[in-house]
Amino acid sequence: MSEGIDTATRPSRALVLHPDMRSQTAGRPAEAALEEAMALAHALPGIVLTGGQAVRLPRAHPGTLFGSGKLEELRVLIEEAEVDLVLIDGPVSPVQQRNLEKAWGVKLLDRTGLILEIFADRARTREGVLQVELAALSYQRTRLVRAWTHLERQRGGLGFVGGPGETQIEADRRAIDTQMVRLKRQLEKVARTRELHRAARRRVPYPVVALVGYTNAGKSTLFNRLTGADVMAKDMLFATLDPTMRAVRLQGGLEVILSDTVGFISDLPTQLVAAFRATLEEVLEADLIIHVRDLSHPEAAAQAADVETILTELQVSDSVPRLEFWNKIDRLPPDDPALTVAARQAGVFAVSALTGQGLDAALAAVGAALDASRRHESLHLPYDEARARAWLYDQGVVAGETTDETGTTLEVTWSAPQRRRFQALRAGTGATAGNTGFEP
Repeated sequence: MSEGIDTATRPSRALVLHPDMRSQTAGRPAEAALEEAMALAHALPGIVLTGGQAVRLPRAHPGTLFGSGKLEELRVLIEEAEVDLVLIDGPVSPVQQRNLEKAWGVKLLDRTGLILEIFADRARTREGVLQVELAALSYQRTRLVRAWTHLERQRGGLGFVGGPGETQIEADRRAIDTQMVRLKRQLEKVARTRELHRAARRRVPYPVVALVGYTNAGKSTLFNRLTGADVMAKDMLFATLDPTMRAVRLQGGLEVILSDTVGFISDLPTQLVAAFRATLEEVLEADLIIHVRDLSHPEAAAQAADVETILTELQVSDSVPRLEFWNKIDRLPPDDPALTVAARQAGVFAVSALTGQGLDAALAAVGAALDASRRHESLHLPYDEARARAWLYDQGVVAGETTDETGTTLEVTWSAPQRRRFQALRAGTGATAGNTGFEP
């Protein structure tokens, strides 16, 4: 087992390896996968990349991942480049990790460990920090924990690649379980507070528009342009991790709440799905979803498929309207065929969040989509539900009102998410929502 590397005195020299399994006939080309893995490595502070390599493998060796010949070849490369951290773009079992670290005399991180380290360094909210630490403990539990430097770290990150004051603390599963129980209790408290905040947002009379997309697609740049905010926007994977929301007034005067979300990525560690529940819930409760795509990326289609897969796994309803913003057209020539394809597809808009090109038409479509998703219904309220009636007027959904001996009949034009928020409001007062024609 290799000793910890103190990144306080010098950065770790890292090498990225992408195992290209010949048995994996589907998936992205090895070169594209390696490029993404190296971009992930660039997003991790405190390291210097010496290079990357796609390694063809007929099959994964159960003990060392690589065969003996390739193992020796890579050992020589690692020594010549003075590498002290190897990043494997894929899953590595605890046995493989231990054997590879012993054979090469370096620290090693697989894809899950690398993404966990990046997330831990970037998370800022209380819930984000707790969820990442819980995910890291779950990950480390299968590896009998080599070092718990993240429990007393002096910098961001989980300590997988070392840090100031690093110590080698051997901990058993019982100690990990104790820590996980403690974190879960803290998260329960945070979740209760978050639910109160969500309940308050349901009463805000504005529809919610969520930006989703592959990491580094340009969501934060678009968010900043539309809101005038200063969310971290860099040409870097996972520049945004914690949810950010701002009010925006669209053309025609319609006000919406715009939500910036964490970027998706292929093979996202399952431990991290819960880490950003708050962000994902904004998507689940959105009135409109904008899928931001990096049109200039060579794997744009594959990235879009990954995003759609994750949205399906999150059980985002197909009834929620969606638009696609094909971003970064400023990087493409005017005669690029992709621009012609975008122009011919309904609900697709070629834009540049950086320059603002194409955004006027795209934002007009946002307002039109929100209006199109609204339905007209009649709703009867007893006189003692003045709070619910006031909420409907605050939402601006009331088109007319009549009264009789039993209460008020309101003619409302609203969206399905507004109806769900109305149901939640009435449930809190002990009233029933009644049947208004929307699916629950």
